[in-house]
Amino acid sequence: MIKERDEIAMSEQLISEALTPVVATSDTSRMALGEPGLPKEFLWRGETIRITSVLRTWRETGKCHHGSPELYVRKHWYEVATDTGRTMKIYFDRQSRKGRKDPRWWLFSVNETGGSNNDI
Repeated sequence: MIKERDEIAMSEQLISEALTPVVATSDTSRMALGEPGLPKEFLWRGETIRITSVLRTWRETGKCHHGSPELYVRKHWYEVATDTGRTMKIYFDRQSRKGRKDPRWWLFSVNETGGSNNDI
């Protein structure tokens, strides 16, 4: 059993690349709650990635940078299934770096288990 789990975990590859959201596909229903509108499609390496389902979500928090004891949401994370059979971990970065117009959506990792494309 441990060997099977290790093989599955090893198929997850760190990517850490920006994604370009297809804005017209964004789900705006969660924006009223302060969450980003998760697009149903992204562009990555010239390929359109279509999200078929959200497997889980979580938030990464951090302390206020101005001395307040409050915690702020820094990133919204999503583990998603795609139309190619891949599982991807993506996140929305709530703050751009020092006022720059950095990308906000990032592909953290890809799991090819059960996928149709092993050429990352």
